Amino acid sequence: MSRDKKTACLEDLRRRILTQRIAPGSDLDEATLCEEYGLSRTPLREIFQRLAGEGYARIEQNRGAKVSSMDLATMRVFFQTAPLIYCNVARQAAENHLPAQLDQLHKIQEEFRAAHAEGDAEAASFLNHGFHQQMGLMARNPYLLVALNRMLIDHTRLSQTFYRPSSEDGARRVESSVAQHDAMLEAMARRDGDNMVTLTMDHWNLTRDQLERYVMPDPLPLGSELVEMGA
Repeated sequence: MSRDKKTACLEDLRRRILTQRIAPGSDLDEATLCEEYGLSRTPLREIFQRLAGEGYARIEQNRGAKVSSMDLATMRVFFQTAPLIYCNVARQAAENHLPAQLDQLHKIQEEFRAAHAEGDAEAASFLNHGFHQQMGLMARNPYLLVALNRMLIDHTRLSQTFYRPSSEDGARRVESSVAQHDAMLEAMARRDGDNMVTLTMDHWNLTRDQLERYVMPDPLPLGSELVEMGA
């Protein structure tokens, strides 16, 4: 079996999961995916194992593979834990990075800025994912990197709407996120860990309200609103 074909399938499934084209909790149907990607069951099951190891999916005995869920219990832990992981990664990235790693972060930021300018929301969300993933590599802490990579899966799934703003305020928030990345790069160059923590919290708070709407949608109308709707 071609390694390239397996790699292409793995990368495409990651992308489909991150964009929620394959919804959280969905079954990964072997027969359908084998036909779609031109793979036999053995290499596809190896891909499922890889996805499970990375946190994109889970494998249940006698029930096959499912995309990792985003239920209320999972999201509660996400919102409690994300700031802790991001701030620790940011500090250690500032203190421990190699010059070549910072150069790569600058390159990702240039691509992120270009995707935003072109209005390519999907590319922007993936490049934001890559920006923070690169910071995880720069921290040079294997324990934090595992936690960060798992966190980024749910963050990227949640943030799909953030990069498709439907209001002026939303558009300003996306502009601010680009500027915050630039500020992080400057702090990183100075190896200023304290400022990186402050910038990271600002960055988290910029998107938190938008992300929380996934688990706390607008309330149902009550009273006179129901009458107006013809209830």
